[in-house]
Amino acid sequence: MIDRLPAPSRLGLLAFLGSAALLAGAYYFQYVGGMRPCELCLWQRYPHMVAGAFGLLALVSLGVPRLAMVFTLISIMALFITSGLGAFHLGVEEHLWQGPRTCTGVIPSGLSPEQLKKLLLNTQMVRCDVPAWQMWNISMAGWNAILSGGLAIFLSARVVAHMKSWKSTLVT
Repeated sequence: MIDRLPAPSRLGLLAFLGSAALLAGAYYFQYVGGMRPCELCLWQRYPHMVAGAFGLLALVSLGVPRLAMVFTLISIMALFITSGLGAFHLGVEEHLWQGPRTCTGVIPSGLSPEQLKKLLLNTQMVRCDVPAWQMWNISMAGWNAILSGGLAIFLSARVVAHMKSWKSTLVT
């Protein structure tokens, strides 16, 4: 059945499934594993939501291959973006560079004792520079960079490989 889908819709479906699987894993670790996400973890989820949504739009745009291709390309761009965010987050975890102030445990200077107390009591900080989980010495951010980037590269290669055969379909 999947083989009967137009190629742009099929690639959109793959983008949707890949992003959905990675988001499902993130939500599993959060809600079943009890690991609260840091700010950078949340940032990585948003492009997956975009990739999934536009992948679904590509799937339902069966009769309009040109539109399905646009939606698929947006999905691929979102996968590259989340992969880049994962790589940036990995660099923060490895202390190659600093992450945003909202997640590296930096306390602003110049606070009064009352302001400091209020900040400390009202802040539930999850640090971005400490990996919550690793497999084979690769953190979740690293896996997101690898898997999202790999999927984006695969989908891009499929677009390029089939561009000549799609040209007649897309030009209509």
